[in-house]
Amino acid sequence: MLTWLQRDSLQFPPLAKAMREPNGLLAAGGDLSADRLISAYRHGCFPWFQDGQPILWWSPDPRTVLFPNELHVSRSLAKLLRQQRYRVSFDQDFAAVISACAGPRSYADGTWITQGMHDAYLQLHQRGIAHSVEVWLDDELVGGLYGLAMGQLFFGESMFSRADNASKVGFATLVGKLHEWGFALIDCQMPTQHLHNFGARAIPRATFAEYLQRHLDLPSAADWLA
Repeated sequence: MLTWLQRDSLQFPPLAKAMREPNGLLAAGGDLSADRLISAYRHGCFPWFQDGQPILWWSPDPRTVLFPNELHVSRSLAKLLRQQRYRVSFDQDFAAVISACAGPRSYADGTWITQGMHDAYLQLHQRGIAHSVEVWLDDELVGGLYGLAMGQLFFGESMFSRADNASKVGFATLVGKLHEWGFALIDCQMPTQHLHNFGARAIPRATFAEYLQRHLDLPSAADWLA
């Protein structure tokens, strides 16, 4: 039975109660306050829903993750990185990145980044938890991604690209930095071929929960504005 969250409580049901079909649906309801979102990611779930739906919280099994030291960069992407065609920055324009991620896609109707989601993650950015990666061609923002950093874990959310391989350059640059900063794992949530090409793989939800317990409160060397 699906658990409905109460607005006056930040508690989530145990991950083991998530549905098998659809895979990972754990709870519904609640709100998108910054404190609830922090509680959700620390618990091992994330919000994902469309406009017109109640807020839905997910914890799929298995979980798609990328270990920073397992990043795979194709020969063509490595060549592009060496050419330095694009400039990559961090936390320079979070609002523009999330707005671009919420924009229309040729392969999808609508967006899961509702106005409420947009506002909630902007609050998390203002609290120093959500971060953006910007990819620039000259002075034009042509790609990027955003996610949350807690302890030694990064929780990826969404990316966009307006130029050839721009988001790939941003993602590969981010993973390199996370590895340098001592991050243990990048949560990719759901599997895609794009992520698997980078070396992402599936691990059991219970193993993912163990990483949360071990690494959420450990310090990292992250310096997002360096």
